[in-house]
Amino acid sequence: MRLENDLLLRVAQGAEVERPPVWLMRQAGRILPEYRALRAKLSGFKELVETPALAAEVTLQPVDILGVDAAIIFSDILVIPEAMGLTYEMIEKKGPSFPKTIQSQKDIEDLIEGGDAASELTYVYDALALTKKELAGRVPLIGFAGAPWTIFAYMVEGGGSKTFSKARKMLFREPELAHALLEKITRTTIAYLKEKVKHGADLIQLFDSWAGILSPALYKEFAIPYLRQITEALREEETPVTVFAKDAWFALRELDALPCQVIGLDWTQNPADLRKLLQTDKAFQGNLDPCQLYAPGEKVAEATKKMLATFGKKHIANLGHGVYPDTPLEGVRAFIQTVQAHRY
Repeated sequence: MRLENDLLLRVAQGAEVERPPVWLMRQAGRILPEYRALRAKLSGFKELVETPALAAEVTLQPVDILGVDAAIIFSDILVIPEAMGLTYEMIEKKGPSFPKTIQSQKDIEDLIEGGDAASELTYVYDALALTKKELAGRVPLIGFAGAPWTIFAYMVEGGGSKTFSKARKMLFREPELAHALLEKITRTTIAYLKEKVKHGADLIQLFDSWAGILSPALYKEFAIPYLRQITEALREEETPVTVFAKDAWFALRELDALPCQVIGLDWTQNPADLRKLLQTDKAFQGNLDPCQLYAPGEKVAEATKKMLATFGKKHIANLGHGVYPDTPLEGVRAFIQTVQAHRY
């Protein structure tokens, strides 16, 4: 199906465009009253993730209401460990929690992996197919997954953490065990993402949310090789890939060397400096500070224009991280409208 608005894909593929496309990480969520109203009727977050019609509905909301240039399927990165046999709970106002964690070789051996695990996630594929149908070619549909290191961190730690000291301890004390788990996560993620492409994903984004808690040496050993495996496997699909490794300023050369088309930047990074440093032709995505959207609309517009000037062309406009739940819609709309009014 030909897309009415293919700006996102043209930028990812290196083509000339008249303006940057814009979407927001976590755009399908609590910033929208329509999402909150739907969520209030349900038993919990996981019901929304695991019900294709509902996941499709909230995926479409920001396209219909905010007019963004891409949809991103409503899901969670932690569906991967759950499919592998490690169930999680989503605790309101606290985040994810794993009743059981990975601590031993036996725990890793007991995990399901690869296509067998990916086949457990039919509700995600059904949501993609339904969303694709409802979009009717208006904008591209983004599929995503957590990067192996980030998924590993949750599976070993058991939940969110400021330090992820349990997960990092395994890297130092039992590196072979860590690699064994990362390999299983990677094989499962590859199978999962290939299914997402089959069911309608036009672009894939990898979120390495906890990249910044590793040292450069550890990231090079325990993250980059697995990101490379995934991005190389997706070459066969001819689907563009964005890698967003938050706070991984120290690994940008390694990220640029991956066979991905887009590099996501957080708000602490200067795109103009990075373009000179890396001498890369890849597109950059980002990177307005999410807190900027709390400012009055005219201040948001002013900051957005400054951001656009620092990126130049080959830019997908976004925030430097996910939009925060209490962000005022005035700020969100000012950001989107300012980008869409921009011309190169």
